[in-house]
Amino acid sequence: MTQMDKEKTLREVYRHPLLTEEDLTVIRDVHTEVMFNKGDFFLKRGERSDSYLILENGLMRSFVYDYDGNEITTDFFSNHEVVIEVLSLFQQTLSDEYIQALTDCICWKIDLDRFEMLYHSIQGLNEWGRAWMSEQLFQSKQRSVEMITQTATERYLKLIKEKPQVIRQAPLKQIATYLGITDTSLSRIRKELTIG
Repeated sequence: MTQMDKEKTLREVYRHPLLTEEDLTVIRDVHTEVMFNKGDFFLKRGERSDSYLILENGLMRSFVYDYDGNEITTDFFSNHEVVIEVLSLFQQTLSDEYIQALTDCICWKIDLDRFEMLYHSIQGLNEWGRAWMSEQLFQSKQRSVEMITQTATERYLKLIKEKPQVIRQAPLKQIATYLGITDTSLSRIRKELTIG
């Protein structure tokens, strides 16, 4: 990836009116390029997270195993999104989740100690962090309510609209567990939508 790609991606992610050009340069310089091959793990259950990623290109997912040992996808991360296990990173607890590359991925990594240093010294980053965290909290709450109030078809259509990259690149089984349904149900929904 070129410096221009890095610049563009990080600018898109760290968008905040209080961040100056100078701030963005400092933030950009502490991110290092990391690549993951399809199937590689960024984080495994039982590990303590010490960094987060900005995904330049590719698709990743977080997942857990339920009480029966089935894989359940908890989130997908697509281009220009923050790949993070918030609890493990900021509480410094052992992760309950796995984060894995579903495709080859190009990412920009920032270590927790560097982030904290900048967070306390750049006011705009501090405000960006609060806004980002609020948005994540909002999305998490909305998703938990929608799992109860929306039909599986509605949830699938919302995923198509909001994360088309997931529909194109993630295996059906993983999409189904994310939507809280079986892959048979998902196949039926897809068929009905094609016919309809």
